[in-house]
Amino acid sequence: MAVILQIDFSMPADSLGDNLTEAARGLAESINQEAGFISKIWTENTETGEAGGIYHFADKASAEAYQAMHTQRVEAMGATHIRSRIFAINETLTAINHGQTGH
Repeated sequence: MAVILQIDFSMPADSLGDNLTEAARGLAESINQEAGFISKIWTENTETGEAGGIYHFADKASAEAYQAMHTQRVEAMGATHIRSRIFAINETLTAINHGQTGH
């Protein structure tokens, strides 16, 4: 069953916006190769110095593996206050709101 992984963390505000777009291009491309990965919405708030993403994975095991690896990666990049959660997708209600639950 497909799941959503939500991750957010604190980063210096000056490392976000255009700086993040440029610095994370290679990372963005590499995420496409992760097992079970379907899609990601990148999130950031330059006013509060927060960033992260909403990830769509094909299964919980893939999301859990990515969650563990990515937490270590963003810590190494200087992120603090890292939070992550995995949610099941209610496909029936999501379809009503035009959400995509497959590839």
